[in-house]
Amino acid sequence: MESIEFWYDFASPYSYLAAERIGGLAVEAGVALRWQPFVIGPILKLRPGQASATQDAPPAQKAYRRRDVGRSCAQYGLALNWPTTYPRNGLLAARVALAASDAWRERFSIAVYRANFVEDREISNQAVIASILQEIGQDADVALAAALLPANKALLIHHVDEAIARGIFGAPSFMIENELFWGNDRLEQALQWAKQPWL
Repeated sequence: MESIEFWYDFASPYSYLAAERIGGLAVEAGVALRWQPFVIGPILKLRPGQASATQDAPPAQKAYRRRDVGRSCAQYGLALNWPTTYPRNGLLAARVALAASDAWRERFSIAVYRANFVEDREISNQAVIASILQEIGQDADVALAAALLPANKALLIHHVDEAIARGIFGAPSFMIENELFWGNDRLEQALQWAKQPWL
């Protein structure tokens, strides 16, 4: 069965759009889906002249992105309540998602995105993450303990290094073997490629 990797960062509104859409589209396409949580900050800091782990976009670009995400959510029928703190730190959520089993990683990830971009909850707060885990039927104490193990923290660092080595520079990104597609607007194209590359 053809497969696609979905690389996503919890601070990214475009990753929120992709997370809400990719599961159903992958099933329709008959493509196996692998959720790959990571954090984009270390990659952004590699850009020349940029010491910050955030986009630091100029005002016009910030305004455009917010409007673009709003238009896209309306187009797809997705709720949006722009976070009062943006971007939010998704490190803890990424650690939990990485430690999660395949059985509940997708549900947790979507719940975190909705907490951030619909419910305006502070996803960097451990109590909020614990609440999300409980809401999806997971033992919060067990999941958080696994996420905060030194080995899992090191695994997330390795995951970011892997993303860099494979040419990933933004989120969301979709990988089919070594073919990279970047952005929510490339999701359908990536799924088509997974089924039948045309180059």
